[in-house]
Amino acid sequence: MLLPWLIALPFIGGLICCFSENFGTKKPRWIALITMGLTLTLSLICWMHSEHELSQIHSGLQWQSQFSIPWIPRFGITFSLAIDGLSLLMVILTSLLGFLAILCSWKEINKSHGLFHLNLLWLLGGVIGVFLAIDLFLFFFFWEMMLVPMYFLIALWGNRSAEGRNRISAATKFFIYTQVSGLLMLMAILGLVFVHYIATGDLTFYYENLLQTPMSLRVEQVLMIGFFIAFAVKIPVIPLHGWLQDVHSCSPTAGSVELSGIVLKTATYGLLRFALPLFPHASTIFAPIAMWLGIISIFYGAWMAFSQNDMKRLIACTSISHMGFLLIAIYTGNLIAYQGAVIHMIAHGLSAAALFIIAGQLYERLHTCDMRYMGGLWSRIKWLPGLSLFFAMANLGLPGTGNFIGEFMIFIGGFHIVPWIIIIATCSLVFSAIYSLVMMQKTYYGKSKSAVLLHNMSPRELIIILVLLFLLIFLGLYPQPILDTSYAAMGNIQKLLNAPMLTIRS
Repeated sequence: MLLPWLIALPFIGGLICCFSENFGTKKPRWIALITMGLTLTLSLICWMHSEHELSQIHSGLQWQSQFSIPWIPRFGITFSLAIDGLSLLMVILTSLLGFLAILCSWKEINKSHGLFHLNLLWLLGGVIGVFLAIDLFLFFFFWEMMLVPMYFLIALWGNRSAEGRNRISAATKFFIYTQVSGLLMLMAILGLVFVHYIATGDLTFYYENLLQTPMSLRVEQVLMIGFFIAFAVKIPVIPLHGWLQDVHSCSPTAGSVELSGIVLKTATYGLLRFALPLFPHASTIFAPIAMWLGIISIFYGAWMAFSQNDMKRLIACTSISHMGFLLIAIYTGNLIAYQGAVIHMIAHGLSAAALFIIAGQLYERLHTCDMRYMGGLWSRIKWLPGLSLFFAMANLGLPGTGNFIGEFMIFIGGFHIVPWIIIIATCSLVFSAIYSLVMMQKTYYGKSKSAVLLHNMSPRELIIILVLLFLLIFLGLYPQPILDTSYAAMGNIQKLLNAPMLTIRS
C-alpha cells in the first residue's frame, strides 16, 4: 500500500491546506511541509528496502513493488502502479524538490496561501502519479492532471517578466502547447490499444500487455511519433520550446523549481518507459533524427542563453541545452549512457532548482530578475554570490559534481555508437562555460546599478541552498548508490527494445 499512499498524501495534504487557511495563513505552509516530509520519508523507506530487488537484470520487466485494482473493467482500464529503480529515483527527487519548493516560497507568497499550497501539492501528486502509473490511461490521466495546478501557479502567483510579458499569457501558452501535444499522445494510446485488440482480442491499457503488440512498421512509426511529440514538447526539444522561457520568467520560484527540476523529467522518463519499449523498431529507425534534434537543442539553447537579460530566461535556455544531452543518451540504446542519463536527470534537477531558487532570492531583494539592473552584488550580499558561482560551475559540468558524472557517462556510453554526435556535443561545453560566466559577470561583478539596501541570506535560505550543494557534491564524488539502484531498471528497458540499436550510425 505504499505506492497509492505516495500519490494520495499530496492530494490529501493539498485539500487540508486549502481549508486550513481559515485558521491562519501559516497553517497551510506547515501542513504542506509536513505532507511532503512524509512523502519523502515513504520514498526513502522504499529505497532502503529495495536493494535486493534492484540488483539483477532480468529478461523483461521486474518491478520492486506493484499495486493494481480494477478501475473501468469494461474498457480494460485498471488503477495499476509499479515502481522500479528508475521510477523510485524520480519519486525521491520529486519529494525532495517539493519539500524545498515549499520552503523557498515561505515568504514569497503573500496571498491565498491555502490555494497556493493546494495547487503545489496536487502538481507534485500528479508528477508522482506519472512516475508510478503502468496503465496507459492512468498515465495519461496524471500527465494531463498535473498541467492544471501548474497553470494556476503561473497565472495567479506569477510575476511580470523583465521583458514585460504577462503571467496570464505565459500560463495560457504553456497550457495550449501541452494540451495539443497531450491530445496527440491520447490518440497514439488509443491507436495502440485498438491495434492490440485487433491482433489479440484483448482490450487493455495495461503496459505489460501492450509490450510487443504485433503491428506493421508503418503503424508503429505513426504511433511512436504521437508519443515522441508529446514528450518532446515537455522536454522541450527545438522547435517545440516556445513556451519554456516565458513560463519560467513569469513563474513564482516554487513553480520554476518544480518545472525545471521534475516536470521536464517526466518527458525523458516517458521516452525511456513508454516510447522506446512500446515501439522498439520505430525508435531504432528514428534514433538518428532524435539525436540530431538533441544536438540542435544543445547548441541553440546555449546560444540563446547569451542573449538573455532576464536571469530566469537564461537559466531556462540552459535547461533546453541540457535536455539535449538526455535526448542523445536515450536514443543510443547503451546501458552506460542510460545510467548517465539518470544521473544527469537528478543532477540537473538539483542544479537548475538551485539556480532558480537563487534567482528568486535575488528577486525578493531587488524586485527584478533583469541582469541589466544588477551588477556589483558580490560584496553586498554574504554567501549568495559564492553559492551562485558553485551552481553556475556545476551547471556546466564541473568535475566533482553530479552533472560531470552524468555527462561523462553519456559521452563514454555513446561514443562507440555515435562518435561524431558525441564529439559535436562535447564541443558545446565551451558555450556552457561562456554563458555561465556571462551570468556571473552581469549579476555580481562590475559597477553596482542598484542602491537598494540588501539583507544577507536568512538561515532558511542558506539551508535550502546548502542541501542542494551537498547533494550535488555527494552525487559527483560517490554516485554508486544511484548507479546500483538504476542498473537493473535501465538494463531491463534496454532489453525490451528488441532491436539492433547498436547498429545506429550518425
